[in-house]
Amino acid sequence: MKMQGRRTSSNVDDRRGMSGGAAAGLGIGGILIAGLVMLLLNGGKLDMGSLGSILEQAGGGGTQVTQDYQPTAEEEALAEFSKQILASTEDVWTKVFREQVGAEYEPPKMVLFTSSVQTGCGGATASVGPFYCSADRALYIDLSFFSQMKQQLGADGEFAYAYVIAHEVGHHVENLLGTLNQVHQKMQTSDQTTANQWSVRLELQADFLAGVWGYHEGKMFGSIDQQDIANAIRCSKVIGDDYLQKKSQGYTVPDAFTHGTSAQREKWLKRGLQTGDLRYGDTYNISYSQL
Repeated sequence: MKMQGRRTSSNVDDRRGMSGGAAAGLGIGGILIAGLVMLLLNGGKLDMGSLGSILEQAGGGGTQVTQDYQPTAEEEALAEFSKQILASTEDVWTKVFREQVGAEYEPPKMVLFTSSVQTGCGGATASVGPFYCSADRALYIDLSFFSQMKQQLGADGEFAYAYVIAHEVGHHVENLLGTLNQVHQKMQTSDQTTANQWSVRLELQADFLAGVWGYHEGKMFGSIDQQDIANAIRCSKVIGDDYLQKKSQGYTVPDAFTHGTSAQREKWLKRGLQTGDLRYGDTYNISYSQL
């Protein structure tokens, strides 16, 4: 990506080197390398978008304690890049909301942390991956996740990393549009298999919204080339539920899918990248088999 000279967002709370205290202990995550370690989301019901509403009920005390922490040059570069991508989402979604929603966009906060963190939804550890907390309208990222993406799944490249951030911002957009809360309510009153299907719909829409951001980022700033797009698509494939389940246990359990298959994630990301139009991102009013 061509990000030289681009502004960084001021909506960033850098808590790296702080300890978040006792974590709520729910295995929910962002794009979920954690699935390889925790056998895909502790049985598959919980998703990164639902972290906010679920952990709100868990409470989550604990204090922030400063540790002797010195970030590496590589981590500092990733922090700068992440702040630039967040700024880009602010610019893009401000434009898209005005033109397509007829409303003003309210940007989220991004919290950078290491190991564990306290959120408006309770405590969480880095093992859950990047996530969005609806209670405080913030996305949380331990930057070591990007190294794990590269080392464990071979998902590399700046636009692949940007896709992770844009996906979490996509959950914030869902929150602003009201779909996040609606889906959480349906999940909480459904059997596990049905709840998982609602989670898949939510996650695929966040992939689509990440694509919408990418479409407008490219149009507005000319920062994305075909290799960047290929990197993001590669990332979407290797974080599909079927891919992760096969990698972790050798077989798939479709009823436990919570984020969508590799093919589904690629499909909805591409749709956003190709259209940039919110009208094409309805993952709720079609049959599950058509996703």
